[in-house]
Amino acid sequence: MKKTFLLGLLAASLMLSATSCSNPDFTRDEEMAVRPLPPIPAAPDTAGGRVAPENPATREITAPNATEDIKKMQPVM
Repeated sequence: MKKTFLLGLLAASLMLSATSCSNPDFTRDEEMAVRPLPPIPAAPDTAGGRVAPENPATREITAPNATEDIKKMQPVM
């Protein structure tokens, strides 16, 4: 009983894997038309023409820079 059950499960799994490999709706990459992507639009000006402040992510990570950033994050007492 157990051997026939295991053989049946093995046969069913092989049939399912074989049928899932053949897809008639699949199209080859060579048949697809290739179009270039549209250009990315410019970002909207939300600062009202003002210059953006220095980005801290572009600064070099050093002890003095880290100390300055930590002091800026501290609440004023």
